[in-house]
Amino acid sequence: MVCLMQGFIPCPLELPGSAPCYTSQGRLPGVKVKYLLVVWLGIFVGSWVAYMHYSSYSELCRGHVCRMIICDQYKKGIISGSTCKDLCEERSLLFQHCLSSSPSQQVYRGLWRDREVIIKCGIGDALRADSRPDSVPRRDVVLFDKPTRGTSMDEFKEMLLNFLKSKLGDQPSLPALVSRIITMADVNRDGKVSLAEAKSIWALLQLNEFLLMFSLHEKEHTAKLLGHCGDLYVTEKIPHTSLYGLDVPPFLQSLLPSIVHQLIHQWFAPAWPRRAKIAIGLLEFVEEIFHGTYGNFYICESSLRNVGYNDKYDFKMVNLRKVATEMTIRGFLKGRHCEQNGDCTYGRDCTAMCDKLLKQCKSDMVQPNLAKVCALLQDYLLYGAPLELKEELQKQLRTCMTLNNLKTLLWKKISNTKYS
Repeated sequence: MVCLMQGFIPCPLELPGSAPCYTSQGRLPGVKVKYLLVVWLGIFVGSWVAYMHYSSYSELCRGHVCRMIICDQYKKGIISGSTCKDLCEERSLLFQHCLSSSPSQQVYRGLWRDREVIIKCGIGDALRADSRPDSVPRRDVVLFDKPTRGTSMDEFKEMLLNFLKSKLGDQPSLPALVSRIITMADVNRDGKVSLAEAKSIWALLQLNEFLLMFSLHEKEHTAKLLGHCGDLYVTEKIPHTSLYGLDVPPFLQSLLPSIVHQLIHQWFAPAWPRRAKIAIGLLEFVEEIFHGTYGNFYICESSLRNVGYNDKYDFKMVNLRKVATEMTIRGFLKGRHCEQNGDCTYGRDCTAMCDKLLKQCKSDMVQPNLAKVCALLQDYLLYGAPLELKEELQKQLRTCMTLNNLKTLLWKKISNTKYS
């Protein structure tokens, strides 16, 4: 016979004839209290992270506004493009998962004719013109104001050439680039460029990433441009957007210690020979963009989140918005007042020296592309590297003086194997 007393429960096990023992429900063992506290804290932190993540989603992700703006301009005949019909009439270009990190720069994974793509468009000017994010902007506040009606083809070509000189420098290859731009602008392939076609390509060229993507289109290490509508453009999807195959989400990075980051990277990293192949591609990209066909380009944020690879482990540059032309950086540094080197930094790490006597920035970069890339590759290549290679690999990464020595060393190890 078990008797219950108010506020007490019997012990789990009682011997026959012994006095019943009771445990107060108000007193749980200390271990359980700590356990419940940890669970409660985990739920609280998780809920806070989820709230912050999803409360910013509506601010960051405005694909419907982007579509509304573009399709409004298209239906009015102001813009044109190879994807306009699919986006605005047939609805075969679909926005799916939001990747935006800024409200003014909309980035989405999408689907176009059963192919996975990346869709990018900018809506900053339109949103600044009207405080209501769902409203269609007035025609006079959008980017599509140049060229104006009455501009001849020769005038438009000259306009393009002067613009490219200001961005890329006076390169002998620029007339050929102008011809390619004209060909892309001619969406209906009638041998002419309409005002809507000219406005669209001009607006696209104002976007740094599009200009670089177009200039580097022959390079295998950049995403392929698939189509455009106004200043919205579509590129191929790069399957892996981090060198390690998986990157810690930004909202969790500050909560996890660096050792956890490192372990996650090591667990999900490709096999070492595949990492060597990816690294070779990254080194080739550095080689291609310096003293290239259209001048010099600088990587101004060497981050794991800006570089990736495809399913064949070929290196791909994920984010060209962090790459700048030499002319852009020189324009930024020219006559710039400074007190220290940090005042002469374009982007995150394109830094020049500060002349402390003149209080002005110098024009030469302190850390060239190769040095940044080698720093990025140090942990990536040393972890799991073959023992007979490790000492020489450490030496090359430390000195990082020449591009070819490191590239040759890696290629020698994986050439004539399934990984090459």
